[in-house]
Amino acid sequence: MPARSLLAAVTLLIVPVIAPLSAVPASAAPILAAETSAESSPVEPNPGMPIPAAPPAVIPAPPTPTPATPTPASPTPANPNDLTIVTRDGSLQHAIQSAYVQPFTAVTGTPVQQPVWEGGIDILRTQAKATDDRWDLVLVDADELATGCSEGLFEKLDWSAIGGKDHYQSQAVSDCGLGAVIVTTTLAWDKDKLPVVPSWSDFWDVAKYPGKRGLRKGVRGNLEFALMADGVAPADVYKTLSTSDGLDRAFRKLDQLKPYIVWWSTEAEAAHILASGDVLMTTAPSGQIATMAEKEHKNFGFQFNASLFELESWVIMKGSASARNAQQFLYFTGMTAVEQRLLQHSGDGGLAKGLNDGLTPELAAVSPSNPANLAVGLRIDAGFWHDNLPKLRQRFDAWQGH
Repeated sequence: MPARSLLAAVTLLIVPVIAPLSAVPASAAPILAAETSAESSPVEPNPGMPIPAAPPAVIPAPPTPTPATPTPASPTPANPNDLTIVTRDGSLQHAIQSAYVQPFTAVTGTPVQQPVWEGGIDILRTQAKATDDRWDLVLVDADELATGCSEGLFEKLDWSAIGGKDHYQSQAVSDCGLGAVIVTTTLAWDKDKLPVVPSWSDFWDVAKYPGKRGLRKGVRGNLEFALMADGVAPADVYKTLSTSDGLDRAFRKLDQLKPYIVWWSTEAEAAHILASGDVLMTTAPSGQIATMAEKEHKNFGFQFNASLFELESWVIMKGSASARNAQQFLYFTGMTAVEQRLLQHSGDGGLAKGLNDGLTPELAAVSPSNPANLAVGLRIDAGFWHDNLPKLRQRFDAWQGH
């Protein structure tokens, strides 16, 4: 389907497939009207828009997504005309199905399969050599994008077919990848039990705020938070981690918290341990906390100050038989009105210019790609972790085991 025809079809379809107003708070309703005007013309950036200081997030209730059953990212029979879209996380898969896949299929008639995978460049290398049941479109992290593109695992993107480079924020544009979502790991807490806005220093202070703390089971991210809790400014974190003294300092700080840590492995677990009361505070992706707060009617808070964020990008696998369908999907999901649907469904922020313009204060507060929220966070240094992950993972695993 040509881009103009696809755009026209979306104009007719986008309003009916948006969740009914009863499914969203009244404060969020204006965004639905904004979608109907945003989709009919290209979005222009608004460089003059003031950037306010990022407040602690007030979590609105997003629409409940249509349930989907995650399928493992292993070979499954597929029609050659199908589009296979692979994401990491089951909850994000559900949100993408509701916000993107269902309306895309309704417009184009293209069947879509949605496996999930655990990530890893070796899996992508294997997929690139596969002859049957191949993936078409995959959501990858920054390291996988850089390595896979340099090794020729992905197609070089034809930006003229997917909306143009100028339609996106600059960090979303690369030779092989189109920035899909900003994933932000924040400090989250139960506001009924802790009525203040805690800092990383407070997160470590179990004497002042008794209770367990949730951390992801892995070295990546935890060293950064440990240094910020120890007084290192976000801008100096990776400079500090690049020294042996800085690494020792981060591990010493983790030592202080170790007896009080509840480890989580998946994003859903991060929200669950907070909802269950197992922890008073936890690190957690902002979208997961927003979703759990709505689902379980919890009074959760999270903040973007001193958070860690990274970009996940769409790539088209080299030699994909459905590359044209993949391009249509990228064109469709890059429309500002469609990206706003994902924000409403899951709290995950896309990177189309203008996405955050005109949002209600409640939605703007939870949007990971809101410039105000990005300005007070720290972007994960993919280069640092590419160079140091194997040895630091080994050190962390040994530390955790003792």
